[in-house]
Amino acid sequence: MRFGSRVVTVGAVAGFAVLGVAGPALAHVEVSADKTTAGAENVTLTFNGEAENDKAGIASERVVLPAGLAPASVTLVKAPAGWTFTANADGFTVGGKALKVGVDAVWKVKIAKLPDGETRLSFKTLETYGDGEVVRWIEIQEAGQDEPDHPAPLVTLKPGPSTAPSSAAPSSAAPSVEPSSAAPVVTASTLPSKTTDHSSSTWWIWVLAVVVVAAVLGFVLLRRRKADSEQSTDVNS
Repeated sequence: MRFGSRVVTVGAVAGFAVLGVAGPALAHVEVSADKTTAGAENVTLTFNGEAENDKAGIASERVVLPAGLAPASVTLVKAPAGWTFTANADGFTVGGKALKVGVDAVWKVKIAKLPDGETRLSFKTLETYGDGEVVRWIEIQEAGQDEPDHPAPLVTLKPGPSTAPSSAAPSSAAPSVEPSSAAPVVTASTLPSKTTDHSSSTWWIWVLAVVVVAAVLGFVLLRRRKADSEQSTDVNS
């Protein structure tokens, strides 16, 4: 019985010790988006800064925007009563009278347009309490890695139309068949010059040959007639 009670006691102490260590680590600043596609427009981000100071309440939250987001594109939607919104060079700050101890800070902002081609947006946040304590939630959470001790609020997005691979083949993939590339067009200017010169320089030779042959035949016929005429004269005499 003593051994069993000792085991139970040791287990209980160990469990409380684990809870004691894990308790503070559960206090985060978290963010969620109502649209989770890269390049989406008019997106509302909801931030939740969990209170972890047992002596003072949260007085302000300073957010550093990730690359691709400009402070001018951010507008306040909702914040704790009495808090104001101020744009900074690299982000914005919401703050005012410190909240009650243990009360989480919840605020919403609207983003005009999320960056194209980005699927992980980290919003580094500095959480300030009424007693001056500043908790820096600024460590970037890498994909596939363990969560750091003070992770920056993270929004995970789906690729947008501009980053997703296109199903249509590009116009250059299927070359168009132009008449000039399919088969050469034969024109008079493209024919070999020798062909033209040969045809134009030999026709008169054949004409001359016909004329010569005709002249020779005429001459032969004329001589034959003359010879026949002389023979007939001799016979008559």
